[in-house]
This record gives sequence, C-alpha cells and structure tokens, in this order.
Amino acid sequence: MKNTQAEKEALERMRPGVITAQGFLGTDARSFADIVESDTEAWRREGVDPDAAADFLERLRAEGQKGLGEPAGVDGRYVVTVGDARGLLPCPFHDGTFHKNSVEAVDEKSGSRIVYSDLSVHLLRAHRFCQGEGSPFRLDPEAVSRMMR
Repeated sequence: MKNTQAEKEALERMRPGVITAQGFLGTDARSFADIVESDTEAWRREGVDPDAAADFLERLRAEGQKGLGEPAGVDGRYVVTVGDARGLLPCPFHDGTFHKNSVEAVDEKSGSRIVYSDLSVHLLRAHRFCQGEGSPFRLDPEAVSRMMR
C-alpha cells in the first residue's frame, strides 16, 4: 500500500529525535500505510473497534490519574500508573498538541501490560496508527484487546 504525501511527511516527523527521542516507529521498517493496514486487520481479527479501544484507554488513564502518580486500582482488575511531565507533544500530522504523559496499565487477570500516552490514543483514534513494532508506546491490538475482555 502506498503512503500519501501527508503520510510521508508525518513519517519523517515520526523518526527518532524529531518529536521524541525514540520516535514512533521502533524497529519497524514497514511503511506507515503497511503498519496501519496490518494493525487494522489485527483489530478486525480481535473483534475490537479502535474507537472503543481508545475510549477504554482514556478511561483507564482518567481513573489512574486519581492515584496522583502512584499505582491506582481500576475495576478490581487493572493497576494503572500515570506519570505527568511538563510540556506538550505535537501530533506528527500537525492536527493538535497533547499533554506529555505516560500511562502504564497492567491487567492482573491476563498479565498484559501496555504503556501509552495521550498522543498514543490520539494517533489510534484519528489516524488508526498504533506505532511501529518495538516502539515503547506501541498500542499492540492483541494486548489491548486482551485487556478489554
């Protein structure tokens, strides 16, 4: 699948050292379009709508923030820790800036662990981009789906 010009430009901004030190692609050498297509298929296989996944992640973050930086229990199943930092991160697509934060959610039932940020959720919801394999903030569709069950 080919990338649009806007996707090519965003892809350049996703590289390490442009917006974040580690970038958004991890060790993934695939094109932006191929990453999105593969993850879209994974969401389909899991039977999970990406918008529902984004809603779930936003709810975990909101509940985790009540712990004020300490681990917070959510729904008797998840342990969520939200770390805040000063500043904002721009979306690589130039469609907004997002609070710089880090959310770690551990599902005590499945053992799944995900780390994400407000920008991660925006990239999922607006661009269907889960970030590349090996990216520290990748929203792996299988892991998120497991947590939602």
